[in-house]
Amino acid sequence: MRTANYTDLRANLKSYIDAVIDDYDTVVVNRGNGKGVVMISLDEYNSLKETEYIMSSPDTMEAIHKGEEDIKNGNSISQNEGESIEDFLKRAACTE
Repeated sequence: MRTANYTDLRANLKSYIDAVIDDYDTVVVNRGNGKGVVMISLDEYNSLKETEYIMSSPDTMEAIHKGEEDIKNGNSISQNEGESIEDFLKRAACTE
C-alpha cells in the first residue's frame, strides 16, 4: 500500500495509476483531518462489489456454508488431473 497527499498525487498521477493497475497496489490519498480516498484497480473494485453482492444473499451464503461442510465431511467429488470438465460432470452425475 502506498500513501500520497494531493500535491504528490497530481505531480505523479501516471505512476500511481500504473502501480494500481499493473502491480495491484493500493494508494491512499490523504486530504487532512483524517479524510482521504483509496485508489484501487477496476478489477479489484469489481471483485469487492461481487463479494459484497454474494455475501448480502442469505441463500447464497447458506449454500456456501453447506458446501464447506460437505467438503469437510468428505461429501465431495474432485476432478481428476487431465479430466475434461465434460467427463467430470458425467462422472459426478452418476454418483448423485
